[in-house]
Amino acid sequence: MQRREFITLLGGAAATWPLAAQAQQLASVPRIGVLLYSNPQNDPQMASVRRGLSDLGYIEGRNIAIEYRYAEGRAERLPSLAAELVRLRPDVILAIGGDVAPIAKKANQTIPLVFVSSADPERLGLVASLGRPGGNATGVTLLQDELASKRLELLREAAPQISRVAFLWNPDHADNEQRDAQRAAQALGVQLHLIEVRSTNDFDAAFRAASDARADSLYVVSSRHTVLNIAKIVEFAAKSRIPLAGG
Repeated sequence: MQRREFITLLGGAAATWPLAAQAQQLASVPRIGVLLYSNPQNDPQMASVRRGLSDLGYIEGRNIAIEYRYAEGRAERLPSLAAELVRLRPDVILAIGGDVAPIAKKANQTIPLVFVSSADPERLGLVASLGRPGGNATGVTLLQDELASKRLELLREAAPQISRVAFLWNPDHADNEQRDAQRAAQALGVQLHLIEVRSTNDFDAAFRAASDARADSLYVVSSRHTVLNIAKIVEFAAKSRIPLAGG
């Protein structure tokens, strides 16, 4: 789904879901509940959401209201924040990230849910299938599995000497990037050292593990907490003088 189609879906959901609630509140503006891993200022997709809504004539604070709940990188806060949003009864909930959307889905089975996820929405339990989502959730998936082999190939082309790749990933993030990267690594004759990063607090230990494994390159699988900590990741790669690849 293209960005404009997604924003149209979100704006339409806010304006028409649920019809009964809007009929009772004709004088009020539509309300969107937004659940974020980081915060509204740092999330890379919120600016696009606001621009898209503006393109459709929705101006925050004027004819549409946005209720934010954000975890500031602390994943353990997400369930309670999702519950808060549900209690507010917005017209639609927007959950950004494969680390976030399943929590919003678990907290709510009735309010329309629009998600953006780089993980597999079927494996996450967000939808019954891509062809027939069912339930109250719809959205955009940005699966990048097939790019894993290409990223490793480009990394090897850019730095032909590499042989030990530290692969930072979150096993709770439901995608096939690790599987495809492992297959590509075997074909390229490099070793893939799997290093788990399940939360923001795991990065320092992950960097130590990469150093202990004498990794000569770094591959980072994109997720909400890797995006939030990208500066720290780049700093480690620069200090270690190793090439970096990832989504």
